[in-house]
Amino acid sequence: MGVSGEVSGPDFTKGVSIDLIKEGEMLLGHVGDKGVLLVKVDGEIYAVGSHCTHYGAPLNDGLLVGHTLHCPWHHSTFSVKTGEALKAPALVPISCWSTEVRDDKIFVTGKKKIPVGIRRGTESQHIVIIGSGAAGTAAAAMLRRHGFAGGIQIISEDEVPPYDRTNLSKDYLAGNAQEDWMPLFKENFYERHKINLNLGVMAVRIEPRRKSVLLSDGRTIHYDKLLLATGGTPMQPPIPGIEKENVFMLRSMRDCQKIIDRTSWAQKVAIIGAGFIGLEVASSLRARNLEVHVIAPEEMPLLKALGVHAGSYLKHLHERNGVHFHLGHSVKEIRDRSILLDEGVTVECDFVIVGTGIKPNTALAQQAGCEIDHGVLVNEFLETSVPDIYAAGDIARWPDPRCMRNIRVEHWEVAERQGQVAASNMMGERVKFNDVPFFWTQHYDKVLCYIGFSDRYDRMDVLGDVEKDDFAIAYYEDDRVAAFLTVGRDRESLQIEDALNHMDSDKAQEIFLEYERHLRRPPPEVPNYFEPSP
Repeated sequence: MGVSGEVSGPDFTKGVSIDLIKEGEMLLGHVGDKGVLLVKVDGEIYAVGSHCTHYGAPLNDGLLVGHTLHCPWHHSTFSVKTGEALKAPALVPISCWSTEVRDDKIFVTGKKKIPVGIRRGTESQHIVIIGSGAAGTAAAAMLRRHGFAGGIQIISEDEVPPYDRTNLSKDYLAGNAQEDWMPLFKENFYERHKINLNLGVMAVRIEPRRKSVLLSDGRTIHYDKLLLATGGTPMQPPIPGIEKENVFMLRSMRDCQKIIDRTSWAQKVAIIGAGFIGLEVASSLRARNLEVHVIAPEEMPLLKALGVHAGSYLKHLHERNGVHFHLGHSVKEIRDRSILLDEGVTVECDFVIVGTGIKPNTALAQQAGCEIDHGVLVNEFLETSVPDIYAAGDIARWPDPRCMRNIRVEHWEVAERQGQVAASNMMGERVKFNDVPFFWTQHYDKVLCYIGFSDRYDRMDVLGDVEKDDFAIAYYEDDRVAAFLTVGRDRESLQIEDALNHMDSDKAQEIFLEYERHLRRPPPEVPNYFEPSP
């Protein structure tokens, strides 16, 4: 999905003054029709592509940390030395060019080749990955990028090659994303890299002693290392009528296409659940001009997860865009063309979408003997309690070094990055998964970015202007900055992520307070958030 965009700045093939770029700075220009960034680190000049290979974000708006360049939108990380995509969600490197200094001018010359990983292992070794979502696909790509020579098998219940699941509730559902944006890689990628996709098939049993996996089509495949990346299944609350044909869940491409087909004639939709997926779906279906009703038992969207300020912001944002909320209520019954609420009120609708969260698919791991505790327990290397079996993504519950407890996080980037770390460790490395969790959620043209993790924050600090879509919220556990939410503040989000990745909560707090001082205004007063928008 990455795009190049229009080029701007100087033509680097003609040379630019060496004085135009200082240590630790970036300079935007171009080579032909390709945008290029000059970067100066430790006195060396590097030239790299100017747009992220994930969604095409302008990397000159990102953050340079040592020899790594961080994307401002979704926090991919690239090496300025090699262009390698070091951290997801970007899975494809940015281009690199050679540079020369002549007569106090910097010239960008020919393109560099992306280095290929040193060959590791033997062709007789086999890695099996169960699940073709974020973690599984990122792991397979990392294995090949880093030179793994053995066989790779991906087992997937999905009938189509791996795709960008995050977009199902966003632009793809809204009708703004092209069909060819959705695959994570072009179809020939898997054949070219000898990654075997076993689509439309389930893993039904794991035999750890024999190191084998029994598939639903009767085959048995051998593994030397096994990655469990089985994701989650949408929860189906016990509501009378939930089995009706007009009720949809959203987890797969097929689910999304069924909903899109329904929007071709439907006019009204009811969404059960006011979490991230429910609200993203509401935004997308408003883009298709449907009348949208959101029903949830909470008094405010995402109140527990994000607090009153962010919850109120999202509620008012959706109300301004025409969404009708029925909060503080549960669903008593789903009927053919309506929903009956607990108070006896009927909400008319042509179909229903249930977005009440997911439950991790841990049954296969449990059958294999892995230790389970609200997810599959793994150590810092993403190893389960069963030798040679790893787990990553929505099912993995790992020891987070910042909050000093085991956590499980259902974020796309976390899953991809865990898949990459698991891949490294399956090749014999000992890489700890220490990344701070990150996710973004999109509603209309507004994007909220969330860094860190806290399910037990005891206070919040707010800076900026909520009404102008330009604010940040810090979530504290005791005196430690545990998480940070931003709207319209990409650079601050990256700086906080860098501080938390270095497990420096004090630095994160200093950054937060510095921006507060810069604004020279006190934090906003808390209004009555439970009143509806005018």
